[in-house]
Amino acid sequence: MFDILIKNAKLRNYKELKDIGIKGGRIVEISDNISDKSEKIIEAHGNLVTESFVNPHLHLCKVYTLMKMNEEALKDYHGENMGRAMTAIELAAEIKKQYDEKWIIPNVRKALNLAVENGVTHIRAFADVDSKAKLVGVKSLLKVKEEFKDKLYLEVVAFPQDGIVKEPGTYELIKEAIKLGADVVGGIPWIELTEEDEKEHIDKMFEIAKEFNKPISMLVDDAGDPGLKTLEMLAVKTLKEGFEGKVLAHHARAMSMYSTPYLMKLIELLKKARIGIITDPHTGPLHARVKELISEGALVALGQDDISDAYYPYGRNNMLEVAFLASHILWMTTQKDMEILYDMITINGAKSMGIKDFEIKEGNLANLVILKEKNILESLRNHEKPQYVIFKGNIL
Repeated sequence: MFDILIKNAKLRNYKELKDIGIKGGRIVEISDNISDKSEKIIEAHGNLVTESFVNPHLHLCKVYTLMKMNEEALKDYHGENMGRAMTAIELAAEIKKQYDEKWIIPNVRKALNLAVENGVTHIRAFADVDSKAKLVGVKSLLKVKEEFKDKLYLEVVAFPQDGIVKEPGTYELIKEAIKLGADVVGGIPWIELTEEDEKEHIDKMFEIAKEFNKPISMLVDDAGDPGLKTLEMLAVKTLKEGFEGKVLAHHARAMSMYSTPYLMKLIELLKKARIGIITDPHTGPLHARVKELISEGALVALGQDDISDAYYPYGRNNMLEVAFLASHILWMTTQKDMEILYDMITINGAKSMGIKDFEIKEGNLANLVILKEKNILESLRNHEKPQYVIFKGNIL
């Protein structure tokens, strides 16, 4: 007796339709025609059934804050080849003076309900920690994380958006955030004013990660400046500290301006350090060199990044929509490209977050979506909500 039996599913790695038997939260059988009884039978009608979607980068404490401020930060972040990105961050910081759980938590619930509807079951969520936000964002996300634990997996990142050296006292606040229950140590070293301060920023965040045995996510080189090299600093530090496979790098937009010889050396360094790159090409005019990273065998995934805040006015927590946009921005439009894009919002995202037993295989956790379409082309074209979303073997 299965808990759920999915009939006539189109799987990405099989030519023929398959049945999927789920019990105890796991996939226990994939075969041509399962006749066993089940508590619930879902007829897929040949539609695409895949792993659920993963969003490894979302500034969740800021969702739906755009209407609380003017558009100056948005203009600076998107304009002048991102030359004023640091100014944009400084302008956007004003909203944190108003931080209050009373409005943050409802906004977060709205964003996470959208995630569930759109089949996003795993999210790495950033919460700003600094002299203005204090620990309000972290505490808000931790509360909502508990509320949604049966609907999605949420990792909370304690994120020093305005710097460590630039923002005295933030180091201690990040430490306190981890003690409260934050899952990941954040970082944004490029925001510091000197190379020495950038290295100190990275060193300080590694201190905390090592003390509490936590993974690291850092936003690096997020501006139109080819002189920014904090991604290289992060990779070197990762190797030095033996943190291979426990570090994620986000944005790396300055990479778009690097010379090819330096980029190739950097990619080899990233592979050696087992650092994945999370790119969000829809939220800024520059982006990481995705095609080169992929062709050289580096791990790359897509993130939503923002939902209606100072950096991006749109967003629905819909990773199919993110992949659809990336297909245009990156000119990844062949069938092979579409398969890669789909990996970037499913299995690559899971790998980047260190999620185990994620792929559709017997014995793995049942985190699935049953789409309304029969192939990836139509799924990306329409980027609609799935017919069914299954998390840990439960139909949401």
